[in-house]
Amino acid sequence: MRIMHFAGGGDIGGAKTHILSLVKELSATNEVRVVSFRPGEFSDGAVELGLDIITSPRNSLNVISDIKMALQAVDEFQPEIIHCHGARANMMGVLVKKLRKVPIMTTVHSDPKLDYLGMPLKQHTFGAINNLALRHMDFYMAVTAAMQDKLISRGFNPEQIFTVYNGLDFRSASAEPKPLKSADEPIVVGIAARLTAVKDIATVIKAFAKARQRNPRLRLAIAGTGEDEKELKALAKKLDIEPYVDFAGWVYDMHGFFAKVDINVLASLSETFPYSLLEGAYEHCAAISSDVGGISALIRHGENGYLFQPGDVDTFAEYIYRLSVDEELRQRLAENLFATARDNFSMEKMRADQEAVYARIIRRRSMTGRQGAVICGAYGRGNAGDEAILKAILLQMREIDPDMPLCVMSRNKVETRRLHHADSIYIFNVLAMLKKLRRAKIFINGGGSLIQDVTSSRSLYFYLFTLVAARMCGCRVIMYGCGIGPVQSERNSRLAVRVLNRNAEVITLRDSVSYDFLLENGVTRPRVILTADPTVNLPRISPQQLSAAFAREGMTAESKKIGICLRNWPSFHQHKEVAEAAAYAYERYGLEAVFLPMEVPNDISAAEATIAHMRTPYHQCRHRYNVEELISMLGSMEVVVGMRLHSLIFSTAGGAPVIGISYDIKVESFLKDIGSDACIQLAELSAERLKAEIDKVMSDGQRRGEAAAEFLRSNERINGRVARAFLNGEDI
Repeated sequence: MRIMHFAGGGDIGGAKTHILSLVKELSATNEVRVVSFRPGEFSDGAVELGLDIITSPRNSLNVISDIKMALQAVDEFQPEIIHCHGARANMMGVLVKKLRKVPIMTTVHSDPKLDYLGMPLKQHTFGAINNLALRHMDFYMAVTAAMQDKLISRGFNPEQIFTVYNGLDFRSASAEPKPLKSADEPIVVGIAARLTAVKDIATVIKAFAKARQRNPRLRLAIAGTGEDEKELKALAKKLDIEPYVDFAGWVYDMHGFFAKVDINVLASLSETFPYSLLEGAYEHCAAISSDVGGISALIRHGENGYLFQPGDVDTFAEYIYRLSVDEELRQRLAENLFATARDNFSMEKMRADQEAVYARIIRRRSMTGRQGAVICGAYGRGNAGDEAILKAILLQMREIDPDMPLCVMSRNKVETRRLHHADSIYIFNVLAMLKKLRRAKIFINGGGSLIQDVTSSRSLYFYLFTLVAARMCGCRVIMYGCGIGPVQSERNSRLAVRVLNRNAEVITLRDSVSYDFLLENGVTRPRVILTADPTVNLPRISPQQLSAAFAREGMTAESKKIGICLRNWPSFHQHKEVAEAAAYAYERYGLEAVFLPMEVPNDISAAEATIAHMRTPYHQCRHRYNVEELISMLGSMEVVVGMRLHSLIFSTAGGAPVIGISYDIKVESFLKDIGSDACIQLAELSAERLKAEIDKVMSDGQRRGEAAAEFLRSNERINGRVARAFLNGEDI
């Protein structure tokens, strides 16, 4: 590939390290040229590394001369993509984009709104120009998932954003840990950062002062310069720690600096993914950092370092003290961090990820004709089951074709973009929908029971309209992992059958009742295939993450539990009976009741009405969990009593036996399909019926749960095979 990088030229610290190391690594397998819009430390560093660089002969703000230089460089080099870094480079990139047909992208190294914190003049000049330029980029490189989410929340299109974490060259790193220190040697706390407000060095100094009161061996080394230097030195003097704080100024040899540091710290108010943590890990330093940006992707609290909330001086000080007095703990966390950084944040991985992004962008630019898919469903309402369906469909589509543009019709397009990293439009914006459909290749009616009139006839008519509109706009139509019905009105039933026969090409169904409904009512044109709910093959979380999820609710993962997933429903009044059965499960089998809502906050009141009658221990979960967490949490329980369909699906997918409370035929259908008779009609719900089902499950439930899980997973894989054949134009 032919890749050109634009750099402002004033890049220092982590930004300079990132750009130069990335370009050097890319140059080994690609043709790469750098354009620097000012001479100085950055361009000198590029020359020392032997990089192909063009540098402006002087540092000025002459936009005309800069754009002439940029255009000449582009015309000579003929890049396939231009990659910009920083405000000045972004502005030049946007101007080049207007005059040359070359895709441009930028790496967002830090929060643009905080880049000039404490510098109002620069904030309202360079900052404003940069924010304007960012809106005109083709693509964006976020250096953390947190930065990607931040860009999405500010209205940037998720389809244009990629995430690649910073990397460091660990090929020459020593595998040996730092040598143990003698009792009279100082323990050095170190930080390498600009002395600016956003880095919050004041919190470092305050926390160090508190920790040193308990351990006089502590010393603090600060590498960096900035506008806050005078105030920070005054703070150290005021706290009476001036002799123990070394303001080292700008340090060029970061390996040498961190070789002398025992505990590497950061207290930033905002970060993306700071190089200083990787540089400290390279030298086997233990680490403590504020929990901001993408830092938690590297530091797992308690496993390979410590995290604290920004500005929390007392917690920060406690961690400094703890690591300073416990040599074994300090070395263990440092070695765990070294292994994590070496294995997951190496230069080789960063290069490979970056090259993959370039290749995707170049492929996208070469695409012609109709592209991608529009996905329609009951999304953006906060229902865990519906969001899980969407996640499963998106994963399947991206696995089939990672370059496929995807757009989701949602009631909350901002939340859908943030959660699923896919483009989204408001579901009832018909003009936007038609515009997307005219460009898309396929339309996916995705999961859930959309073709039904129990909710309302208007809902049925709308979803039928989307099928007709998609076909009229030239899309191929697939209904994916759906539930169909009930359709109670005979008129509505005839309309639904007519629309499905005329517009759908393939329908995969998650339950046999839906399958029977279509066959009995004469849906013959589309290919109808019985599969399973799309969510059952979603990945699980790790045991450590499962423990953390339960700990968040005051539980241990090891305790024996009965899950209770209720929902508000007009005819559900038997809260006392459910509480009585939960007490029986505790007294007979030692199962603690866990009330886990599938839709927050709507399901919480149903749980609270039951909890009002509880006389044995219980836990009420109030947090919102993603589908992977829910499947793992429910799957770890001895038994789950569920009303919502997806509480039963998630539990079964996780391997737990279930007892269904049926308020809708879809609940009965699911249990019938997995070979279970553990279903109680809501009108017949009583404590005695529930107790009897609990007894059955506890006698043979685990074996039955595992068999049902495998049945579901096997059937669900058919969805993927059908979708792949459909997209590739193959016979189904």
